[in-house]
Amino acid sequence: MKYIAFFRLRFSMGLQYRAAAAAGVVTQFAWGFIQIMIYKAFYEGGSESFPMSFSATASYIWLQQAFLALFAAWMMESEIFDSIVNGNVAYELCRPVRIYDMWFARSLANRLSRAVLRCLPILAVAVFLPAPYGLSAPASLFHFIVFLITMILGLLVTVAFSTVIYGLTFFTISPQGLKIVFTSMVEFFAGAVIPLPFFPEKVQRVMELLPFAAMQNVALRVYSGGMTGEYMRKIVFLQMMWLVILILWGRLLCRYAERKVRIQGG
Repeated sequence: MKYIAFFRLRFSMGLQYRAAAAAGVVTQFAWGFIQIMIYKAFYEGGSESFPMSFSATASYIWLQQAFLALFAAWMMESEIFDSIVNGNVAYELCRPVRIYDMWFARSLANRLSRAVLRCLPILAVAVFLPAPYGLSAPASLFHFIVFLITMILGLLVTVAFSTVIYGLTFFTISPQGLKIVFTSMVEFFAGAVIPLPFFPEKVQRVMELLPFAAMQNVALRVYSGGMTGEYMRKIVFLQMMWLVILILWGRLLCRYAERKVRIQGG
């Protein structure tokens, strides 16, 4: 299919940026160590019980850094935003392709190619760090399998959400406002800044119902056994529900934009 060709092309292009990936790995190592040291001080200074063990928190941080490219909302494609703003999207609208499916395939390939280059070095080092600072083993084989499933679902939800932002850009003069607002919301409500279990229980329950929690929060907590049984099934169902909703929303936006779009400039 043509969309598979788009995916393969963008994936191959993404693998070429090895120097940028190496710089990113160094940055993510530094940031990961800083976060772990902050939490270490937090755990040692607190007298109350914590919702996650320090080992589970360290694993959460290393997995977050290793798969940053899969879930980071700010890693959207500037090329797509620029094509909408400067009018070059008109050329894409003339092609015999569905613009939503093309953008979805491109975004998925870009995130995967970046993650492939970055995740292996980070995981390889994190596994050999002394406990409890390193990446611990998954809670069980079952949790590891569910982790892989929820990670794929989280990636698809992130891509679907990003494609919604691309669709909304058709109806704005500049995408900067959309990017700032939605990126900030995702980073906070998805657990990228603070893992959701550290929030008050009532706040956490509300946050887990939002589409942002269906991105990285679920997979990273499943890995260390933070979710089990009926609770896990409920959260996975929410992931699938938000994936369907976001895809339908994105498709409707793009179809409406294709009918009503007005290209500014010459």
